[in-house]
This record gives sequence, C-alpha cells and structure tokens, in this order.
Amino acid sequence: MRKKITTGVLAVLACILCSMTTVFAEEQNVISDGVYIGDMDVSGMTVEEAKAYVKSEVQKLGSSEITIQMGDDQVTTTWKDLGLKWKNTDLVEEISQLGTTGNIVRRYKEQKDLQNQSSRYEIEYSLDEEAEKAFVDSCAQFNSEPVEGSCYMGDDGMLHVEGGTDGLTLDADATLDTLQDQLETFTAGDIVIEAAVDRTSPVLTAEMLEQMDDVLGSATTDYSASSWGRAQNIQNGTAKINGTLLMPGESFSVTAAVTPFTADNGYELAPSYEAGQVVDSYGGGICQVSTTLYNAVLKAELQVDSRSNHTMIVNYVDPSKDAAIAEGIMDFAFTNTSEYPVYIAGSAYSGTLNFTIFGVETRPSNRSIEFVSETTGQTDPSTNIKLVAKTDQNVGYFAQVQSAHQGLSAVLWKNIYYDGVLSETIQVNSSNYQASPAIYEIGVVTDNQALASALYSAIGQNDLQQVQNLLANGVQQQSETQATEATEAPSQTTTPADQSQPMVDPPEPEDITVLQ
Repeated sequence: MRKKITTGVLAVLACILCSMTTVFAEEQNVISDGVYIGDMDVSGMTVEEAKAYVKSEVQKLGSSEITIQMGDDQVTTTWKDLGLKWKNTDLVEEISQLGTTGNIVRRYKEQKDLQNQSSRYEIEYSLDEEAEKAFVDSCAQFNSEPVEGSCYMGDDGMLHVEGGTDGLTLDADATLDTLQDQLETFTAGDIVIEAAVDRTSPVLTAEMLEQMDDVLGSATTDYSASSWGRAQNIQNGTAKINGTLLMPGESFSVTAAVTPFTADNGYELAPSYEAGQVVDSYGGGICQVSTTLYNAVLKAELQVDSRSNHTMIVNYVDPSKDAAIAEGIMDFAFTNTSEYPVYIAGSAYSGTLNFTIFGVETRPSNRSIEFVSETTGQTDPSTNIKLVAKTDQNVGYFAQVQSAHQGLSAVLWKNIYYDGVLSETIQVNSSNYQASPAIYEIGVVTDNQALASALYSAIGQNDLQQVQNLLANGVQQQSETQATEATEAPSQTTTPADQSQPMVDPPEPEDITVLQ
C-alpha cells in the first residue's frame, strides 16, 4: 500500500515539474510578473526593452531643469549639464533573473512570491562632482549683507517700511547635499530647491517696523502769522527732524538735529529773544519746532531728559508747554523708553506744524491722559515800557519796536484717567517767564538843544507821556542854565546802549539767543 502511494506522489510531482519546465521555457527571455522599475510595470519586457525604458527615463530626467532659489535670486541648469548618468546599470540584468534562474524549486518559489507581492526597484543616478559643485557654488554671487529697515510717510498718510531684510551667506555643503538627495526620489520634471544659507538679521527688521502703526502722541501748532523768514526756519527745522527713528533706549537732541543756525544750513533771519528783547537772528522760530515736538513726546509718554522754558512767554502754546532752544545753553532732549522703536513724522505746511510719534501701543486701552497748564503768578505788562534814544534819527521819529511781555509763572500738570475717572495728577514741570518791556525808539537829532535835553531827560525817566508831549508841543520855556545842561545831557543820561540791558530776575547772560 505504501509503495503504491509513494509511486502516486512521485507521479504528481513529475507532472508539476514538467508543467513548470514548460512555463519557464516559454518565459525565460522576459521579466517575470510583479516587477516594477519605479512606477513602471516591466513585467513581460525583455531585457533589451527594459534597458530601453530606463535609458528613456534617464534622457527625460536629463532634459529636466533644476533651479536653486536663494532669496529673490536663482540659478538654473539641466541634470544633463550636471553630468547625469545611470548608476546601477546592472539593474535590468538583476530583475531579469527573478523567477528565471536557479533550480526549479527556487524559480517556482520566486514566481509565487511575485504573484503575492510585487517587487519595486529604483533607477540610481550619479552626477559629475565638479559640475554639481560649480553649479552650487555659483549661488555665492547672491551672498548679501543685512539691510537695515527704514520707514517713511507715504502720500496716503500711512507709515511705510522698506528694507529690514536678512543678510544671506550660501552654505554650499548643505545645498550640495540637498541637490544630491533629489536624485534618490526624483522623477522627470522641473524642480526648484531652496539653497541652504546662513542668515544675519538686521537690527531693524521689516517685521519689527511693520508693527509701528500706532499713534503714541501727536501735537499741532499754528505759525500762519509768522514772517516769511520765520516760516522758512520752521519748515527747515521740521524737515531735519522728520523721519527720525529711535530704537528702545536711544536718545534724541533737538539742538543736535537742527544746528548750526546758519544761512548755509538753510536758515533765514527772523525774530528771536535776546537779553530781554526781540532781535533778528538766524533760526528765529525754531523753538516752535521743539515746542511742538515736546508736546507730542509728552503725549507719547517718552522720557524727557532736558527741557527749558523761554525767557519770555510765547503765544503758540499755553505756559509751561513750551521747550526753548538756545545753542549750547538750552536743549530739548528725550529718550525712547518704550519696548519698541518709535518713528517721528513731522510736517510744516501752510502755517500748520505737526509732529506725530508712531510706535507700538502698550498702554491699557481704558487709560487716558491730559496736560493742564496752571498760571501761578503774573505781572501787569501795561506799565512796563522802555524808551530808547535813537541818535541816528531826527526828532519826530517815534516807533514801537517791541510789545510788552507779561511776566508769568506756571506749572504743567498731567492727569491720568482710567475709564474716564481721574486716578492720578503729576506735576510735569514749572516755568518762570520774565517780564519784558514795550520798547519805543525816539529820534533825538535836532538843532534845538533845549528840546534835545528835554527828550533825553524824559527818555532817561522812561516817561512816555512826557516824550509824547514834547514831540507834540515842543519845549515851552527853557532857561540858559537848562540849555547848558541840555548840551551835557547825552553824557549824563543813560545811553541807548546802556538801556539795552535791563535788569531782570534772574539775569540772563548777554549772549543767549532764544529762538522763540
């Protein structure tokens, strides 16, 4: 019985082997089923057909473009120009042997395995090392230094940013690795890769500056009544401050920004305060520029480092809201104490002067502030006059060359509110303004010695009414002794030069020129 079964099994195996031999004989010249090169099913292809397919893939890839992008720049070439070659040239021979070589059992097993699960093989490529290195190195032409950001006010009244870009330095080795990695998974078609770079960021990045769209403080004053020269000075000084960008912790000096006060620096002659009088000097009016900026800085709540009031009161802001400039003596300076940069935009046009400070608002939205000027003392300017003898003008010449300025003391208060409710009041500054007289010039040149004597006497006593009577009616009676005294009057009476320096409290150095 056992012998009969064994004989039967052998017979069956013989039939199977005979059948397999017939199949292998028919398919020994083609690739077995379930074999892929990449995404291509090469089952049933001859070795020559499979090789032809691979070569066509290499050719298609060779004509594809490869682009390296570095920042806004790029370089492009083809894989063929990089020396593209088929690296694993034994691939087709290898896959052609699956299920077709070895003993019958091995071939049968491989055929069954391929029926259950296909096998995928990839074409491997190589490049000319010198060519690919030269291609990558060509990107070094795009190496760049960081570009600091800057701001400008556009015609739309909005703050615009330019620059603020990173400096780029090519990392050639890392870029070369990226290029070679593409060959392992790449199929035909154009591609773009990013160059590997080392970045150097600027101090002022575009992202940082683009945050500065909040108005921290703004102030406006009117200069429409100014003379042409004074208006020019205001516009010139404003232009020198406009566009200033201050980093956190950076300080700004108005005097440093706008000096020197010379014609070569764009300034004209205009009224200024000097030794208690109004005189013409280069830069007259620049104090209105610093004053307007001072009020914007107060509203922005930046740190005020230096501020002085004028020697005499000004009329374009309330008392204690001014900031005087006198080169080498008085300055308005402040520091950006916020966490972000601030940008100062200034404009002076058609009699309106404005400064606006842009930055990043970090103060609570329910918090508000106001500044209140309080006058704490003042003098009556109506009786404050000064008469000046003009030795180059004939009797009859009479002119008021300066109005009286009121002496005044004031305090500036800062009120802080939360949800409209006063929370705190802080004293910002205190100011004392000198009284200055109304100045009248009187011509004293005449052949009438009695009249000249009487005029000098009235001028010396600051008796405006007597001067007006003498000019209107002349001298009614004059004795010989008085006439003699009249001839000596000029040397005995205070001269115009002496009178030009009135005593004030406190006295000011004679060389201080405050530019209003």
